[in-house]
Amino acid sequence: MPTPTLEEYLEVIYKLSERGQVRPTPIAEQLGVSGPTVTATLKRLESRGLITRSNGGVVLTGEGTTIAVDIIRRHRIAERFLVDVLGIKWDDAHEDACALEHALSPRVLHALQEFLDSPEFCPHGHPIPDALGAIKKVEGRLLSDVDRGGATRILQVPEDDDAMLTYLGSIGMYPGTEVIVSEVAPFKGPLLVEVNGVTHALGRDVAERIVVELATGRP
Repeated sequence: MPTPTLEEYLEVIYKLSERGQVRPTPIAEQLGVSGPTVTATLKRLESRGLITRSNGGVVLTGEGTTIAVDIIRRHRIAERFLVDVLGIKWDDAHEDACALEHALSPRVLHALQEFLDSPEFCPHGHPIPDALGAIKKVEGRLLSDVDRGGATRILQVPEDDDAMLTYLGSIGMYPGTEVIVSEVAPFKGPLLVEVNGVTHALGRDVAERIVVELATGRP
């Protein structure tokens, strides 16, 4: 089995690959390590057959993907336990889950899943892979793409940005919350959104990382 450090790299590479080609610099930024450290660790992953490298990009192999998905499953179940049972704030749960995910045996993970009644999503709205590694696809659109006056419901927010989660939580923007886009500034300016009857400014870069669905059943 890979070390916890290598597992963290595989997890980050998998998540970055969902946005496009993965390069070393974003890996370093996500993990808070230096470029040379990333280069050395990628060589270790490649020597183990967990990644391939081509034209400056990093791609998980089949085995690397399997391990990454398993880590994500453990991480998101741990987050649900921390938030739902222990009452840990959702902006703190990610870091704590990073520590727990490597210590959960298959037996304990299964027990947690049963105890939590097999949750489908983490507290931030990201799907929890099932025991076979299948991941439910979240169908929605970015909040930044919603027109003025659009009524939406939050499906998913970034799970690995504590500062952003702290702000979103402070204004009540949790998965399942209805958000109305009041104004959209031109030239990639901010959005004004109404949450629980209160209007807040939301930077375009933040709105581009929030997945929503159009709210139905409104007059």
